[in-house]
Amino acid sequence: MDVKTSIADVLAREISSLSAEQIYQLLEKPKSSEMGDIAFPTFMLAKSEGRAPHLIAAELVQKIDSSRFEKVQAVGPYINFFLDKSAISEEVLRQVIIQGPHYADQTIGQGQRIVFDMSSPNIAKPFSIGHLRSTVIADALAHIVAKLSYQPVRVNHLGDWGKQFGMLIVAYKKWGNEDAVKANPIQELLQLYVRINAEAENDPTIDEEARHWFRKLEDGDPEAIALWQWFRDESLVEFNRLYDLMDVSFDSYHGEAFYNDKMDEIVELLEEKDLLEESQGAQVVNLEKYGIEKPALIKKSDGATLYITRDLAAALYRKRTYDFAKAVYVVGNEQSAHFKELKAVLTEMGYDWSDDLVHVAFGLVTKNGKKLSTRKGNVILLEPTIEEAIHRAQAQIEAKNPNLKDKEAVAHAVGVGAIKFYDLKTDRLNGYDFDLDAMVSFEGETGPYVQYAHARIQSILRKAAFTPDASTPYSLEDAESWEIIKSIQSFPQMIERAAENFEPSIIAKYAINLAQNFNKFYAHTRILEERPEREARLALCYATATVLKEALRLLGMEAPNEM
Repeated sequence: MDVKTSIADVLAREISSLSAEQIYQLLEKPKSSEMGDIAFPTFMLAKSEGRAPHLIAAELVQKIDSSRFEKVQAVGPYINFFLDKSAISEEVLRQVIIQGPHYADQTIGQGQRIVFDMSSPNIAKPFSIGHLRSTVIADALAHIVAKLSYQPVRVNHLGDWGKQFGMLIVAYKKWGNEDAVKANPIQELLQLYVRINAEAENDPTIDEEARHWFRKLEDGDPEAIALWQWFRDESLVEFNRLYDLMDVSFDSYHGEAFYNDKMDEIVELLEEKDLLEESQGAQVVNLEKYGIEKPALIKKSDGATLYITRDLAAALYRKRTYDFAKAVYVVGNEQSAHFKELKAVLTEMGYDWSDDLVHVAFGLVTKNGKKLSTRKGNVILLEPTIEEAIHRAQAQIEAKNPNLKDKEAVAHAVGVGAIKFYDLKTDRLNGYDFDLDAMVSFEGETGPYVQYAHARIQSILRKAAFTPDASTPYSLEDAESWEIIKSIQSFPQMIERAAENFEPSIIAKYAINLAQNFNKFYAHTRILEERPEREARLALCYATATVLKEALRLLGMEAPNEM
């Protein structure tokens, strides 16, 4: 039982008007540790009891069982609880030593599946920073829900269909060179794509020609299919190289093309349920009762299907295949209207599992405040960015620790981790401006800062030749140790919160806070000095390193033992 729950239970025995759960929600952290560890405000009771809050607080302090706390005191309208530092630190350290990396594992998910629609780069286009957010946010969330015993299913919904392939085929037939594409597929295809889009702005016939080639592709024309398959295969080789660099893997690569033969069933189901209406020759579903003014366009007047039709087919396929508890779409904020529409159509179709679809939106990554665009050639490519981050990390490691073994492996862990962490520490609904200098810094709220704190602890443990013993009662009461203990104790709740809100920044900010608390402890404490509390301090170091490493793992990052 966590401390807040036990406080809520103690208060609930004396407060008849509120349940333990309601009291739990009202508990808060005081502004300073001098005012206790947890506070209960009595303002809500004042309304129902018709008495001044400070009088209620004073009376409750006299009534409640305070034997399990260091002290309990009323300060104005607040009841402040000071926890038993010695007992709690002993219990927290014992738990981490026994459970190791499994500390904070929970069984909430009971093996239910959560499908993540993630990454989804477009074939024949380079993997840019624009696709980074979907990839790393979803990957972190998959690790986080797995910690709660859910079974994540990572689906890379590749952008491998659409009129852009008509554009690319036209560009290749006009200017393409087979040897050049084979030598450097993504770069060559990107140049063709940018060039054809620039020409199309002044030549409307290119757009029609692209539509013509895409229709041929849809009709199974051998030349169109062969070119499309070639572009797809070459792109996947490049993408997988990058995913390996980032240590991200997938359970499925079913992209848009996979659902081509599954959309007719959707149209038939909508017809059977009498949901389709004709509008200017097109087939639509009216969604006004859901507050959506525009109807969902299912089939155009020329018979072509749209994204919504494809996503309906994908949702139905995934429900049948995975029987998910949640289907999570980690897709940019600008697609929120599309996902409202998708859920509304599925609800109209009578699928109650439409409530289990969640759009996990995120803000844009910009460069110098400007939006990135592949079509205009204004893009930050991920591979050279990762390489530069690794190079910068290695330069800093060389300066700090020139004799370090496995420098390249550590630089890779730090460079890749720096890019991931900078993204994940940002509340996902906010965007951020891409800044490699800030990302790879060993100072400030960065991935390398957290990784370095972990490496520093490992160095201390090596010097002390310390091995923790779960049967030894390690306990600490000093202020710096107490801040770390409280932070470690809150790790299970942080994981729950991150999963409930689909918000990995909760874990990233937690890791920063724990690293900062440790560095403060390190600055004020002679850890290796021969004193009675030396072993307990080393146990605290061990527990901190264990939790830091696990927090970083949940974010898809490594925690090197030396840096």
